[in-house]
Amino acid sequence: MPLKSKDLIDASDPRVAQIGHPAPPWMVNYADLMTELVCFYLILYAMSASLSKPIQEAKKEVEETMKQEDVAGDVKITKDGLVISLQEQGYNVFFESGSSELSDQMKRILDGLAPTFQKLAERNHDMIVEGHTDDAPIRSAKFESNWELSTARATNVVKYLLTKYQYPPKHIAAIGYGDNKNLPRQPDEDQVAWRSRNRRVVFVIKNPDQAPKSQSPPEAQEKKK
Repeated sequence: MPLKSKDLIDASDPRVAQIGHPAPPWMVNYADLMTELVCFYLILYAMSASLSKPIQEAKKEVEETMKQEDVAGDVKITKDGLVISLQEQGYNVFFESGSSELSDQMKRILDGLAPTFQKLAERNHDMIVEGHTDDAPIRSAKFESNWELSTARATNVVKYLLTKYQYPPKHIAAIGYGDNKNLPRQPDEDQVAWRSRNRRVVFVIKNPDQAPKSQSPPEAQEKKK
């Protein structure tokens, strides 16, 4: 006769679940439903930018401007917003070699893009201007590295939009990556063409923050304290 420990429930008691005891039939369907709901909301989140009408309209307008100015690059919608990449490709020179000053061609391109950018800024879209260079080393009296050159180029693009179009400063920023984010070289691409593609300016336009903000005036907030 097996010994029974004091104060412990007998293993034969129905209240004790057996190892490998199957879950209730409804549990399988419930788990599948929860998994599908999670996937559904993930898809909605990923498509939030592409479902945005202002972003869709902006993409079309930017592509039309790039076509008119014969600018190489790409425009794509991501889950975070709109990414516009302008590439020199040899025939479009955005900046003179080793310089951060905007060329006339670059100014014309920005003139064409500015109205689209302004409409997005009015809808609280923040924009980051990225400067990128090729991998040819630089060391001049003004710039000691490609990192500094790319940052100065991005900053001058921002300054142009601020001064000529009164772009709202709180919705724009500049950043430089130098040659640290060079595009992959294609198998049949020569070095000149590859370096040309990497001399680019990228505009990252983010979706506005959807978090609710307090509408209470400062005085009311002070009273609450």
